[in-house]
Amino acid sequence: MPSAPSYEPPAPAAPPSAPYSAPPASGGYTAPPAGPAPVGYATADDKTWALISHFGGIVLGFIAPLIAMVVKGNESPTVKAHAVEALNFQITATIAYIVAWILATCSFGLLFFMPILVWIAVAVFCVLGGMKANEGQLYRYPATLRLVK
Repeated sequence: MPSAPSYEPPAPAAPPSAPYSAPPASGGYTAPPAGPAPVGYATADDKTWALISHFGGIVLGFIAPLIAMVVKGNESPTVKAHAVEALNFQITATIAYIVAWILATCSFGLLFFMPILVWIAVAVFCVLGGMKANEGQLYRYPATLRLVK
């Protein structure tokens, strides 16, 4: 009768380099480290909100910097500074739009291009503000009424 195969226990594994720790209560997922914060900002989230306050004004007018100021203004003085500056500019731009539409209407369409020029100027200054914010610098918009402090 053939002999039964002999059982050999496995070789002991190398000791772990770090002690075992239980996974976090959040289901075991941990976010990867975000890396260093962008230059001029405490976190990458601050940079995102600063960019939203400047670039968002092209499409949403004063609504974008107002949202940025309400959401992150109390948490980050940097975001608040960018949002206040962009909000002041967008309020000034809204006044300029109203004046341009009044001029275009009262001139019976001869000055139809005035609202278009205002929109182009707003878009250019918002892009300049966003580019400076991307570099970590506060952009001071020219010819802006400083109504919000």
